Order: sequence, then C-alpha cells, then structure tokens
Amino acid sequence: MSRTLLYEGKAKQIFQTDDPYEALIFFKDDATAFNGEKKGQIRSKGMLNNAISTLFFELLDSRGVPSHFVKRIDERSMLVKKLKIIQVEVIVRNIVAGSLSQRLGWPEGRPLPRPIVEFYYKDDALGDPLINNDHVAVLGLASPEELAHLTAEGLKINAVLQEHLLSRKVKLVDFKLEFGRFDNRILLGDEISPDTCRFWDADTDKKLDKDRFRRDLGQVEEAYQEIYNRLN
Repeated sequence: MSRTLLYEGKAKQIFQTDDPYEALIFFKDDATAFNGEKKGQIRSKGMLNNAISTLFFELLDSRGVPSHFVKRIDERSMLVKKLKIIQVEVIVRNIVAGSLSQRLGWPEGRPLPRPIVEFYYKDDALGDPLINNDHVAVLGLASPEELAHLTAEGLKINAVLQEHLLSRKVKLVDFKLEFGRFDNRILLGDEISPDTCRFWDADTDKKLDKDRFRRDLGQVEEAYQEIYNRLN
C-alpha cells in the first residue's frame, strides 16, 4: 500500500493508504511530557502501545463501542478508518491524580465519588486547556448533541475498561479519549495505552504508565510491558 505521510505527532505518524477512507498509524518510541517540554524515548513503546491499543479496541468493539480500528498490520502499525478528528479531548477520571489534585486540593489517590468527565481543547499551541460546554459551543467544536454523545461514550468505555482491568489487578485512574467523524457517525479514535491512561497496580498503587517517564520514576519500559502482559 502507498504510504504518504499525512501527519506526524509526538508519538505517532499517520499515513494515507490506497483507500481514501483508511489510514495507517505508525507508533513511535518517542515520548514527551508537559506539552513537549520533556522529551525522550521509551524502548519498545511503539510496539507495546500498538499491541495494547489493539486489545482494547477489540474489547470495546465486542461491547458495542465503535472505533476507527480496522486491524493490526504489524508490530508498529495499525489500519484505521480515516476520521475527521473532533478537537475536544475527553478525559474520564475515577481517582484523583495529576492536575485534578492541584485543582481540587485533594490528595492523589483519593477515589472520586463518581467518575468525572472533562473536556480539553485539542490545541498544542495553547497547551490543550480545560474547557466547558459553553467554550465548545462558541468555538464550534461540537454540537450539544455530539458533546452529550462523547460524554455517554466516555462513561461507557470507562465502565468496560474498569471491569476488564480490575480482573487483571489494575486500577484505571483516568484516561484520555479522542473521537472523530466518519460517514455521519462519531467513532472512537487515537489509541488507548499507557501513554493516554493512568494505570496503577490494584494492590500496591505502583504506577504502570507514562507517569513513570514524567516523574523520572524509572522502570518505564517494564511498566508498559507489565500492562501488556496482564492484558494477555
């Protein structure tokens, strides 16, 4: 298949294929944090994120959550439907961590009474700021009906992933989702991996995600591998 580069982000490259409705995602080992201020590489991250995302997309498909995923091509690539990405990142939180701890003044690790859904404006130049429904409306990013759909899908995905991960002794602390439009439908896009989720060991609260890179905790590659091992 032809591979014309359409877009290169911090962790992935997107290529056009011979089919105008499909694209190829190539997962890199590059890692960034704090809006690109910290940069590095995590050995085998691309292969592991591709494999982990594949497992999650297949699980969600079996539970009635449609996504852009078509199939895994090789160790670092997956074939996906070509989406027009909605510039609203959906964050679902179950446990206080990261910026939420700073905003609420609650200690990291405190369980929330119920899941929280937050919206962030997908704009690297602005640092992906937190926004609300009114901001989404005035920016013209999504209709009220679409935003309600994103919220409902986020909560449904959360319920599926939480149950699946707890059976493997992993807490789903929080995670980021991206969605896009395809053939008059809204589909889940991007990836679901230790890059986009906070995973903690259910017994020890050991971090098994990119926070190990962000916070210089060490054993970063081992954490990604551990998540993959537990999912298999």
